[in-house]
Amino acid sequence: MPDDFNPAHHAPLAFVTGATGLLGNNLVRELIAAGWRVRALVRSPDKARQQFAGLDIDIVRGDMLDIAGFASALAGVDTLFHTAAYFRDSYKGGRHWDALYAANVDGTRHLLGHAYRAGVRRFVHTSSIAVLHGRRGQVIDETMLRKERDADDYYRSKILADRVVLSFLDSHPDAWAAMVLPGWMHGPGDIGPTSAGQTVVDVAQKRLPGVPPGSFSIVDARDVAQAMILANARGRRGERYLAAGRHMTMADLVPLIARAAGVAAPRGRIPLWLLHVLAAGYETYARLTGRPVLLSWAMARTVAKEADRSRYNPAKSERELGLSFRSVEDTLRDEVAWFRANGFIPG
Repeated sequence: MPDDFNPAHHAPLAFVTGATGLLGNNLVRELIAAGWRVRALVRSPDKARQQFAGLDIDIVRGDMLDIAGFASALAGVDTLFHTAAYFRDSYKGGRHWDALYAANVDGTRHLLGHAYRAGVRRFVHTSSIAVLHGRRGQVIDETMLRKERDADDYYRSKILADRVVLSFLDSHPDAWAAMVLPGWMHGPGDIGPTSAGQTVVDVAQKRLPGVPPGSFSIVDARDVAQAMILANARGRRGERYLAAGRHMTMADLVPLIARAAGVAAPRGRIPLWLLHVLAAGYETYARLTGRPVLLSWAMARTVAKEADRSRYNPAKSERELGLSFRSVEDTLRDEVAWFRANGFIPG
């Protein structure tokens, strides 16, 4: 072995989009723990410095609306992990189709093209359970694709993004890609915070007036990150892999959050009709004041439409990838601890 041999220089190089997000930052950490070098795409270097203090990674400033602006950083990359998406703002009132299409559909298309021209041949795409659909109470697997007419704008953008990936594989036989489909992600590192994290903060600070309706599939972002790494290592080309987690109603989840936070859980229920009334009021208030919407009509409609459609079959991911899921209780304990340590919840 030559005297100047450095094993770090021979570790595989990952490029992670959306690196400061809940999934992205956990993926960065899991990749480093697995021996990868990481190049992280961020929109805010300040947020990146806060999120990744002490980690040895390359920070790349850029935006999914301008792939050409950071395309040079794709050179030498072994696998591109794509977690960036326009999501949260699409549930803040009004219509957002143009922004959703630009970031999630065109952004994915341009990212694949620039990465391929830079020599990247492996791509792990963050899809969503939004691309799947079943009857209420039915257990859903990766074959049960949602029709566009059954999709809201965000869900539709994810359906079209998946098609971009599959179309790219059809026209580039030397490229490889797989898709990972997360459920409603919780966990530490939620600097946003996401709607999941905000729910935890609201319960911990006793701001939730009651238990809202709806059901979700709850998954730890660290487990989704592992699913993406395992998909790259063991997944099959062009396949979808669920990383959706555990079916729970909000009535199941809220008491678990309260217990993790050491507070009393709200006892009352918010009926679905009241959720719609509140959403309409919030949207009107937001239009008059310019302040963000706490609960949008789009979110209320999604809660109603997707209720009890959150049971997902992890068998394919368990069998082909070796994926496993930690308990929701462990996830919530770590999530609350992170929010406390970072000042979102009083100590």
